[in-house]
Amino acid sequence: MGDFNLALVIVAIVVCVIVFLVNVYLLVNYQHPDDVNQAYFPKFVVVLGLSVAAISILMLPADVANRQACRHAIYNGACNLTLPMKNLWLAVYIIDAILVFFVIPFAMFYYEGDQDKSIGKRIKSALMWMVSTAVVCALVLGILYGLVGKVDFTVRHLSSSTEAFPGSWGLNSGNPCVGNGVHQCSAYSASPSSEKTWTMRSTFPEYVVALATIVGSVLFAIFGGVGIACLPLGLIFSFIRRPKAVITRSQYIKEATELGKKAKELKKAAESLHQEERGGAKGRKHRKNVKAVEKELYQLEEDVKLLEEMYPQGEKAETSWALTVLGYLAKLVLGILGLIVSVAWIAHIIIYLLINPPLSPFLNEVFIKLDDIWGLLGTAAFAFFCFYLLLAVIAGATMLGLRLVFITIHPMKWGATLMNSFLFNVGLILLCSISVIQFCSTSFAYYAQATAAQEIFGHTLQSLRGIKYLYKYNVFQYAFVILAGLTFVYYAAVGWRRKKPSGRFQLST
Repeated sequence: MGDFNLALVIVAIVVCVIVFLVNVYLLVNYQHPDDVNQAYFPKFVVVLGLSVAAISILMLPADVANRQACRHAIYNGACNLTLPMKNLWLAVYIIDAILVFFVIPFAMFYYEGDQDKSIGKRIKSALMWMVSTAVVCALVLGILYGLVGKVDFTVRHLSSSTEAFPGSWGLNSGNPCVGNGVHQCSAYSASPSSEKTWTMRSTFPEYVVALATIVGSVLFAIFGGVGIACLPLGLIFSFIRRPKAVITRSQYIKEATELGKKAKELKKAAESLHQEERGGAKGRKHRKNVKAVEKELYQLEEDVKLLEEMYPQGEKAETSWALTVLGYLAKLVLGILGLIVSVAWIAHIIIYLLINPPLSPFLNEVFIKLDDIWGLLGTAAFAFFCFYLLLAVIAGATMLGLRLVFITIHPMKWGATLMNSFLFNVGLILLCSISVIQFCSTSFAYYAQATAAQEIFGHTLQSLRGIKYLYKYNVFQYAFVILAGLTFVYYAAVGWRRKKPSGRFQLST
């Protein structure tokens, strides 16, 4: 078999099966009771989307392992790679783009359609929205690819003469070229005039991946920058705000009565908004009211959960309280570990990416040393750091959704997540997963060198006309670090306070 590594193929197949089974488990346990035994197409899209996102993250460590097949070759083309990684990268990200821009919007439009309409009308309405989206995307992609779909590589023009094989070369730093005459054969000593621009047209799949990466990078810089701080700090402050003791029955009745009044107000507000929507009111004020009700409902659910924790009932009340205490201790431990990972990420970005030349390879060296201890230990740590960024994106989107009116909130709750929230988060994960891979391949370029991901995300993307300057000047990395710093300051100042529901709704009726 030569360099063909059968073990890597077996591992890849086993990992794909495990990823699929884990995503089915998550869907079954996170879904809302109202979606049980129905909404099968959105569920299929959710499992497929989560599987594609997880596999795309795991493909970068697989790409590194795949390149190890050629570690003894003189050049990369002198051996047969185990997996055709470049083709796999392009296939996965084309599927990613189709899911994000076509399939998931269709599933969301169908799921959120008016339940009073027939299935045929809901499918027709969803198809109209999807076709409109497809036409717009196709026009934008076609125009951009035709106008600026080229790659500009900066190269140096070097030359040297030839002469008979001498007994002594006599080459040194002062005379690096063979023969006499004016030649520039050393890239280090060549004059600036030797720089040339080599232009070629990129392939269309690579261009689609590049544009999807740009869109995902904007969202990743915002949500990821906020989330990498609020993810661990949210867990730590959740422990700080935990209920310290069980309340009395009279206190429970008083709080439950207040929550019951709040629930009635929310129900009345939701019914009024539903009547407005059926009457054709879909303006900016209506959407603002809908988001306000959604956020108040989310806060009400959190208050109910907290009240149930403070007054456990039933025969196993003491056991329930003990599990609640252990749960908050687990949040504290996970929050501290997450804070260490977040600080390590931010320190690595500053040390390795923002400072030129880099002060140290930092985490790159850590992964390499872990690989020396055990072959897959560094790869596992590498995959963990990439997955952590995806978790940060979800945490950042949830936090901003609670505080900004123009961002819709789609929280993920165990046993209480509707399919539209599932689809929204899967779309966000898929869109940001491309950017996470690009971000990781750049951040860990020393560890992931000479891989197919480096060829796509390192060379082509960073040389694409009109886009390369965003990566040349580290725009997304600076935005990520700045937003992370601001979020740390926010949590240190007011993030520990518990926000109470306002109870005010500006209904147009």
